[in-house]
Amino acid sequence: MQVFEQVNDLRKQVASWKKTGHTVGFVPTMGNLHQGHLNLVKIAQQTCDKVVVSVFVNPMQFGPNEDFDSYPRTFTEDQAKLASLQTDAVFYPTVEAIYPNGINQTKVIVPGALTGVLEGANRPGHFDGVATVVAKLFNMVQPDKAVFGQKDFQQLSVIRTMVEELALPIEIISAPIGRDVDGLALSSRNQYLNTEQRNIAPKLFTKLQDVAKAIQSGNQDFLALAQVAKQNLIMEGFDAVDYIEICNPITLLPAEMNDKDVVILAVARLGKTRLLDNILLLS
Repeated sequence: MQVFEQVNDLRKQVASWKKTGHTVGFVPTMGNLHQGHLNLVKIAQQTCDKVVVSVFVNPMQFGPNEDFDSYPRTFTEDQAKLASLQTDAVFYPTVEAIYPNGINQTKVIVPGALTGVLEGANRPGHFDGVATVVAKLFNMVQPDKAVFGQKDFQQLSVIRTMVEELALPIEIISAPIGRDVDGLALSSRNQYLNTEQRNIAPKLFTKLQDVAKAIQSGNQDFLALAQVAKQNLIMEGFDAVDYIEICNPITLLPAEMNDKDVVILAVARLGKTRLLDNILLLS
């Protein structure tokens, strides 16, 4: 496994692979890798000849009161996990390599209709930071395919839209949500949970499953279903529910009765930890 810190060195390797006819897959991460990340790498390996994984904690997507400084940085452990999968290359750039002129630079801004709701409403500017760093990484790595997890459903939608509207020659692959044995969606932030909170956390997925079953049974009173789910989460011990929304999976607007496909999106809080989850229902 090769580790690259400089863009030019990585580009030379990728160009060499492509010259010999290899396809290149890409998995962008912020490190502190867990099994969910490793599942993305495996999917990339199944669909491409060579795989590059980036490890970069992106300052542009963190708000002023968020956990950028305390976000876990575990590159030695990350390297070992990626090496165990025989990953071809790891891109481990510095902030200066990604943002040579600082973070107040040229940005990619996805239309507010997609980014001003849900996570975007709670984290202003977050998706500008996501879209910008992913666009830069795409230009640096120049992959044929890139794999993103469905857990960050809105992020996946933003990336798909950016790739389509900027005509980037990259196929975006959506990977299923990785879950622990009790159903909790895998996340680097799960390690912030204490024992009591960790026992409560899986109930977020349980309540989303209840909403999904109700919808599949024909209940289309989406507002009422979401409201009951919020109340139930508080009763189960969650400290707050930022949102539970039942949306059109393409537009992320509130689902309407004639929508054949819907996505149930939720964020709930235990202490300072925000837990994201969703269930996608396709006809």
